[in-house]
Amino acid sequence: MKRVITITVVTLALISLTGCNSAPKRDPDYAPARPVVPPPEPQGNGAIYQPGFQVSWFEDMRARRVGDLLTVKLIEKTDATKTASTAVSRTNTTSVTNPSILGASPQLTLPGMLPLSVTKNLGLGTSLSSASDFAGDGDSSQSNKLTGDITVTVIEVLPNGYMMVRGEKRIGINQGNEYVKISGVVRPADIDSTNTVLSTKMADPTIVYVGDGPIASANAMGWLAKFFISALFPF
Repeated sequence: MKRVITITVVTLALISLTGCNSAPKRDPDYAPARPVVPPPEPQGNGAIYQPGFQVSWFEDMRARRVGDLLTVKLIEKTDATKTASTAVSRTNTTSVTNPSILGASPQLTLPGMLPLSVTKNLGLGTSLSSASDFAGDGDSSQSNKLTGDITVTVIEVLPNGYMMVRGEKRIGINQGNEYVKISGVVRPADIDSTNTVLSTKMADPTIVYVGDGPIASANAMGWLAKFFISALFPF
């Protein structure tokens, strides 16, 4: 018994130390894209201009190629409110009187398994009633706000010139880690002169802001509490 207790204490200590020293983890789905490798340098033909190695002197520094960097300014804000109320009431009553046949009401006598006073002179009359009531109320209110900047990379240039971008920011604070992940499609016309685009201008955006560590775990509902408020709980 002492050996089991010792092993349990050591295991819990190792788990706690592992959680304290965990470093931010990279998400391969939001990994930056590398620039396209330029074509091999052709043999010198005596000309100053070599195809595939030209550099424009008059273009700006806005992202336009695979691997270029683009800064996304997060200005997300959402407010949602939902109220639901349901009330259901149902009552059923069924009654069948003992019929009369040729002026007489039929009577039945069951076999002698029960006392004579119970089994003798039983009629065909029946009555049944039931009632059920249900009432439910629900309120939901949610407000979110996310601001900040994150620099992403261009992972693909579509045939119409639009660019698919993605990126991730990992921040380790005290005993926890914070992750900001974003992906979407950007139109070149929405990029300003500072190579920045608003998150509200992105198409098909995916913005994820999550954290891990002891603080995030303490803020999460336990599995038993989730069971009592889930649809699996029968009461």
